[in-house]
Amino acid sequence: MTGLRRSRERSTGRPGRIVYGITVPESSATLLRGQLGWFREQGWDVHLVTSPGGPLETVREREQVTVHPLPMARDIDLRQDPLALVRWIRLLRRLRPDVLNVGTPKAGLLGSIAGWVTRVPRRVYIMRGLRLESTRSRLQLAVLWLAERLTVLLATDVVCVSHSLRDEAARWRLFGRRDVPVVIAQGSSNGVNPERWDPGLAAVDREAVREEWKVAPDDLVVGFVGRISFDKGVQDLLAAFRSLDDVPVKLMLLGPVEDEELGAALADLGTNAIRVDAWTFDPYEAYAGMDVFCLPTRREGFPNVVLEAALAQVPTITTTATGARDSVVPGETGWLVETGDVPQLVAAIRACERDREGVRAAGKAARERALRDFRPTTIWSGLQDIYLRGSAGAS
Repeated sequence: MTGLRRSRERSTGRPGRIVYGITVPESSATLLRGQLGWFREQGWDVHLVTSPGGPLETVREREQVTVHPLPMARDIDLRQDPLALVRWIRLLRRLRPDVLNVGTPKAGLLGSIAGWVTRVPRRVYIMRGLRLESTRSRLQLAVLWLAERLTVLLATDVVCVSHSLRDEAARWRLFGRRDVPVVIAQGSSNGVNPERWDPGLAAVDREAVREEWKVAPDDLVVGFVGRISFDKGVQDLLAAFRSLDDVPVKLMLLGPVEDEELGAALADLGTNAIRVDAWTFDPYEAYAGMDVFCLPTRREGFPNVVLEAALAQVPTITTTATGARDSVVPGETGWLVETGDVPQLVAAIRACERDREGVRAAGKAARERALRDFRPTTIWSGLQDIYLRGSAGAS
């Protein structure tokens, strides 16, 4: 299809060619699951640009889209980044897409620059979080702020994955006067799909899982799924459990260790900790075996893991951090504690241990909310409206 023909299709509001950019394939396997294939089914010519390796072939086969491996360093790299930018520009000049959708910091920055240079008509930046919230260095803060501001400046459309993220980004003055950042429906980057999760959860024998974990019948299992890192507040979770020796509570953690100091600290919890080492993109057993999900995070965009737990009728304890506070309705689908407040976290876990019926009721409410407000097609249709007609369906 020639560029002229694609331009005509774009002007009549029909699907054309879209290029998605995301830094690492692990993120595309989770953050874009089902989305790429859905757009292909709507008639779009879908291309994915991401770093090689990891689950890239799985993504290609699952979504049935064209994949372009392009090495990108997650952190700032003055040697590799210019080369990656040149490759981005060459690729977009060859593909001549109608729409560019970029997210995650490095792909967002490089893709936005390349999209602007090659004059892609619609350049959509998906803001999934703010790394600058957790930096301690003034120099790093300045660099991250400039990168984020440039990415926003070069985009034609900015989609924030939660209302609190949009508010926080505005507080950091990342938007100019002409920027109109939107949040689709209730937020999240991809929603949560019961057609994927329900069969997997139904196939799990909860009692067998808990028996394998050596969990007593009266134990309350508090679970964590995600990166074992300081950004996720795992240090606060471990500190809280050191104060819970007097109650029948077990901690289950599933996820790759990013901060070795935290990995070593897990051993100090002894039999109170259940460490599931085999990471999987389909952690059905983890959600099915826990009673309460806990995400004591320091920053988020919108935590999809909370929605995944909700489909398993597991309520969440999380923090008032950006993005996290959008993921639960306090007292109804979960509980909020102040970010970094370990005594509040301990109190919330103790309250759950005392009120098991309340935990079950919150889990049912969490599932109802996930099914009502976070269907993937709601997010995807909202994005398609932006691609074709502007910001219809967004707020």
